[in-house]
Amino acid sequence: MEFKYQHRPCFSRGLLDDLSTVQRVIKQIVHTGYHQGQYNRLLFQIIASTDNRVFNLGGDLAYFIRLIGAGNRDGLRQYAKNCIDIQYTSIMHYGVPFTTLALVEGTALGGGFEAALSANILIAEARARFGFPEVTFGMFPGMGALSLLIRRINPAMARRLIMDHRVYTASELYELGVVDILVQDGQGRKAAADFMQRNINKVHGLHGFQAAVDRILPVTYDELNDIVELWVDNALQLSEKNRRLMAYFARAQTKRFATSDSLINEEDSQLISN
Repeated sequence: MEFKYQHRPCFSRGLLDDLSTVQRVIKQIVHTGYHQGQYNRLLFQIIASTDNRVFNLGGDLAYFIRLIGAGNRDGLRQYAKNCIDIQYTSIMHYGVPFTTLALVEGTALGGGFEAALSANILIAEARARFGFPEVTFGMFPGMGALSLLIRRINPAMARRLIMDHRVYTASELYELGVVDILVQDGQGRKAAADFMQRNINKVHGLHGFQAAVDRILPVTYDELNDIVELWVDNALQLSEKNRRLMAYFARAQTKRFATSDSLINEEDSQLISN
């Protein structure tokens, strides 16, 4: 499953609709194969981007600004619910023994970082960059960030990753335990293929371990949904200054995607860090 962008590389409503459709198809295939005991059933799914500069830059900020300006609570809630529906499907690997993988070759910010975290296995190339810029404009990542980070690292460090709103390298996150597999640039797709091949004959152990993680470190849909409500409340209370900063990030995403090999330049990195 690959993200393909024509405009801003974010979770537009169109992309969310496409992801939901693809997940429904995959779920049917996976469940049929599992319940029928098919020998060669589908065992893995990979999410990646067709553009190795960017995995995903997060929520559709321009759309958020319009909804906030109109006081449209239902619109914000529906967008966020669509996100967590997709996230939860990935987190729970379609409700059967199955493994979801994320391959991050470029930049993953905000909701893009959350999407990568929702996979059971996170593979990153050395050039990949990760961060949560939301605090910069008065928001917080509301589609699973804290719940998913706590599955991988201690709560204090998870809080720091979100609240210091800086950009982290793939190497830093590998050392912390957020990234599962770190590889050199250009080797991510081979690493994903190698992982699947290496585990094909011991997949029962892999799936058993994931079931143990689900039991010991559960993420429930109700938890994600409750956080969404907090996120919506927060969004509707943003000041005019916060909305201007959000608009800056939306414009910067478009500009970087259209004109530069780097999706985070020095000016943007400093703004995220301040």
